[in-house]
Amino acid sequence: MFTKLYKKIRLLSNRSKEPYSSLYKLLGFYPDNIHLYEQAFLHKSSSIEAGDGKWLNNERLEFLGDAILDAVVADIVYTHFQNGREGFLTNTRSKIVQRENLNRIAIQLGINERVVSSTKQHSHNNHMYGNALEALIGAIYLDQGYKGCYQFIYNKLIKEHLDLDNLARKEVNFKSSLIEWSQKNKLEVTFDLIESFIDHEGNPVFQTAILLGEHQIGVGIGYSKKESQQNAAKMAIKNYVRIKNSNNSLKA
Repeated sequence: MFTKLYKKIRLLSNRSKEPYSSLYKLLGFYPDNIHLYEQAFLHKSSSIEAGDGKWLNNERLEFLGDAILDAVVADIVYTHFQNGREGFLTNTRSKIVQRENLNRIAIQLGINERVVSSTKQHSHNNHMYGNALEALIGAIYLDQGYKGCYQFIYNKLIKEHLDLDNLARKEVNFKSSLIEWSQKNKLEVTFDLIESFIDHEGNPVFQTAILLGEHQIGVGIGYSKKESQQNAAKMAIKNYVRIKNSNNSLKA
């Protein structure tokens, strides 16, 4: 009992010092096991060898945090959208936990300034900070349990950085929507890779064109084939809507 009391007194005395006060600003609570949070910000490129010969980094915490994030976001989305069907709920959850979104939120939280890494984030396909955010969630789960994770995700991620209603209405999978539209109207849509090249930072870049029959209706560039196809589909849908609105104006 004396040992527990001593640890509690020591923890309270340290809470006014770094890194406890710094983590409190980020988390909204004081951590019990600060080493979990230090590990959450440790990228594999800066792994530290532990006493038992194992190498410590945030990959295992990221794995755990990814699963916990999915569960908590599903819980939040299910509660928020009382009449949402399974497909709608799944789609909305996917928009929240997508890598680009997590990376953006991580930077807004200042996690990019905390990550310890020996590599620079040059690649546009690198989501180091979003991965660190997932690792942080894994650390919170081990330190504070599910309830602590829920409060952090809801208060720090959802309420401060996302609008669930606007996000739910936002169309993300433009390629899927375009394919569904073409099938419904019995039209043939093809995705052709025009070219690929390396940019000045050494990142691969892809350019895709979309053909409706023999007519090109959209072109997109991205740092992956998938991203270039999505951007091309987005342009094709915008062009279709613009032409449709123009024709309606002429008829009026």
